[in-house]
Amino acid sequence: MDRRSVLKNAGIAGVLATGIAPAVHAQAAVRWRLASSFPKSLDTIFGSAQLFAKTVSQLSGGKFEVSVHAAGELMPAFGVVDALQQGSLEMAQTAPYYFTGKDPIFAFGCAVPFGLNARQMDSWMEHGNGRKLMDEFYAKYNMKSFSAGNTGTQMGGWYRKEIKSVADLKGLKMRMGGGLLGEAMAKLGVVAQNMPAGDVYSALEKGTLDATEFVGPFDDEKLGFNKVAPYYYYPGWWEGGAELEFFANTKAYAALSAENKAIVDAATAVAARDMTAKYDAVNPPALKRLVAAKTQLRPFPKDVLDAGYKASMEVFAAHEAKSADFKKIHQDMRAFQRDQLLWSKFSEYRFDSYMSTLKV
Repeated sequence: MDRRSVLKNAGIAGVLATGIAPAVHAQAAVRWRLASSFPKSLDTIFGSAQLFAKTVSQLSGGKFEVSVHAAGELMPAFGVVDALQQGSLEMAQTAPYYFTGKDPIFAFGCAVPFGLNARQMDSWMEHGNGRKLMDEFYAKYNMKSFSAGNTGTQMGGWYRKEIKSVADLKGLKMRMGGGLLGEAMAKLGVVAQNMPAGDVYSALEKGTLDATEFVGPFDDEKLGFNKVAPYYYYPGWWEGGAELEFFANTKAYAALSAENKAIVDAATAVAARDMTAKYDAVNPPALKRLVAAKTQLRPFPKDVLDAGYKASMEVFAAHEAKSADFKKIHQDMRAFQRDQLLWSKFSEYRFDSYMSTLKV
């Protein structure tokens, strides 16, 4: 049986288990560099990039190697898209909404307020129009996308004071990841700050930040936010499921052999699935530890959620009026979301709601 048959019939897990490398050994060795926008300490997200590189090496029998670099090693965390566009980097791992300063459309590749959850995002990207629409957009920046995994629904962040109503948001200096959230929060009086994760703790400690949102219990615990901001709110209505992406320079990807392209495609899928599954495994015990350490867990008041939704819809409408491409992608996502929410009423939502009332 040849290698292509093994890969087709055994699947990725089988190939890795048997140690069979699908690359033709006569091919020239390939060396790529991958720059992440995240620090090594975040083994959930950065670990996805490491697993991708490991899988590429294993599937190619060591003929295709990807060196993985944390934020700041090759370039600043937010410098990866410029590097890909200029052709000075082969691959990156990042959150697309970090780059909405270039174009608000970047947000749809990651998360938008009151958008898709993790499963819905995966479905829209891979079996709806999401990946097609986003790659048409990313082509302007000389890159194509692959999922790097999804965090799932995120928490609403850490605050130095209680948020009892919308009025408590006014004047709040808050770090947020980017995207359209900053525009929506500005309507509620929040002063948005966008900074790498590694800089947030000291800013909260010094009081130059009043609040921060990042991901969820496991990552937030690692970053120590509970030590400098005691109130932890939920849900993160701006990130029902945040998609992290691998971006490849289009010329670098096009220059790969057909088998090496297949290896990249397969290795990103392995890494993406692992990240999402890991988050679901590590967040519950991390939340228990945080609460045991006196974290004040709070739900957002309904008036905050309602005001956030109203502000977000105003932001979407404003961008639709300015950009036909923004409108096309947003409307496609919302149409997909409506069907997903309808189905959820009869499936996961109903099942999970009942199970949460039981002592299992």
